[in-house]
Amino acid sequence: MSARFTPDGVVLLRLLRSPETARELSCREWEDVLWQARVTRLGGRLWHQLRNQALPPAVRRRLSAAFVEGEYERRQMLWEIDRLQAILADFIVLKGGAYAAAGFDLALGRPAGDLDIMVPFEWLGETERKLLERGWEHVIIDEYDQRYYRRWMHELPPLRHRERATDLDLHHAIAPRSSRLRVAMAPIFSAAVPIRSGVRMLSPPDLVLHSAVHLFHDGEVAGSLRDLVDLDWLLRRFDNHEFWHALVPRAIGLGLGRPLYYGLRYARRILATPIPDAVLRASEVMRPPAPVLAFMDFAVPHALIPATSGITRLAARFSWFCLYVRSHWLRMSTLPLLGHLTRKLARRWRSRSAEA
Repeated sequence: MSARFTPDGVVLLRLLRSPETARELSCREWEDVLWQARVTRLGGRLWHQLRNQALPPAVRRRLSAAFVEGEYERRQMLWEIDRLQAILADFIVLKGGAYAAAGFDLALGRPAGDLDIMVPFEWLGETERKLLERGWEHVIIDEYDQRYYRRWMHELPPLRHRERATDLDLHHAIAPRSSRLRVAMAPIFSAAVPIRSGVRMLSPPDLVLHSAVHLFHDGEVAGSLRDLVDLDWLLRRFDNHEFWHALVPRAIGLGLGRPLYYGLRYARRILATPIPDAVLRASEVMRPPAPVLAFMDFAVPHALIPATSGITRLAARFSWFCLYVRSHWLRMSTLPLLGHLTRKLARRWRSRSAEA
């Protein structure tokens, strides 16, 4: 892999795109693959794709162990969804929880740090009260951070169960309230589809759009290859005329055109996702200005994939920093952002001074 990114130069990507190439790898290449799979938390997914291939014994042990760990977390997530059904009458489960509850094979071996659910904004107070009464507690108790989440973000401060130590994020939207995106949530809630009694997930187009928003707008991109793999799987899973016909108009209608454009572009470029040419042409209306796109074409691949050589590490660090700044700039308007970052820097300085 050079500073000029090429997907075929990254062995992990070759395996994700063409599992049968596993038999061609050298010991050194397997070392790089295992390290990158661990950093990106894609070991379980890689095992699911390679389990029928002839693998070196050490590779088989490492990848199968990652799969077992991911399966433990998937089952734990399903248990938490079951417990929430006893507390809440209706909620939408997001991201990994939705994939697990819907029985998608994308969820097999996929690790999950926490469970994300979503309810309408007007339900937040009652939903939070019910959760606190049933053993959930706030992880963040700092007054400023509590106020920051409740005023600016698309979720309440994270919760943790006092007995099971599992984490829960309670959302009311798919983008922060302070975000430059202005997403109308009513159409998203109304289009959600039932999975089981009281549990829903986003409609297929909205699953894809939320995945793109999470990766290219809400998150920091760095090290998030797993999120692009999720997006690739969803696009392949819903590959039918009705889905493709609805996707771009849905994105434009919800104000999510730019994240979708990036999602389609980099899924195609990095993972060779089969996207109809007509859809790509339709998405061109959401294309950013040329200088912005040139930066993203450089930064996104280098930030997504852990670097294995010196020159790519420099490119990755530069990309990480730029995309980190970008993510905060997209998340908040200028004055609130400056105040928030100033407070974070002051807190970090005080912490380091106390340690010294």
